[in-house]
Amino acid sequence: MTASNVSTSAPIARFRNKTTVGLLAALFGCVGAHWWYLGRRQAWLVSATGVALMIASAFADIWYENPAFFLLFIPILGGFIEAIVLCLMSDVRFDGFYNPGLVRERPSGWGAILIAIFTLLIGTVALMFGIAMIVIYVWTALGWLEGFDLNSD
Repeated sequence: MTASNVSTSAPIARFRNKTTVGLLAALFGCVGAHWWYLGRRQAWLVSATGVALMIASAFADIWYENPAFFLLFIPILGGFIEAIVLCLMSDVRFDGFYNPGLVRERPSGWGAILIAIFTLLIGTVALMFGIAMIVIYVWTALGWLEGFDLNSD
């Protein structure tokens, strides 16, 4: 083999781990970390959207009443849903999509299942929080909570 053949050879594909993808999607799905790991082409768009919404909600007087904060729930919940879907996908199907031609050394095991359970728990809490905040915000704006003290002890 000559030096010119080595430099022009195709890069070696790396094996993508289902547990790692699920963890990245669950923890950093709002900025698309799992998209970068999987090599998806529009990963920069998800990252830019998530960061822009975080910055926009951080500069508000009351960050949790900012519309950008509510829009940030879309990529957050999207990351949770993708984490569950990717973790519960069969190894054969996952490898067919993201590891074509590569051989899995061992089954993904309980790690992916535990991440899916954790993500379902945290995602449900986040969804309920988001729905509650939207309901309180809308009802307050419509005047339906006039005279009702939300801060009473």
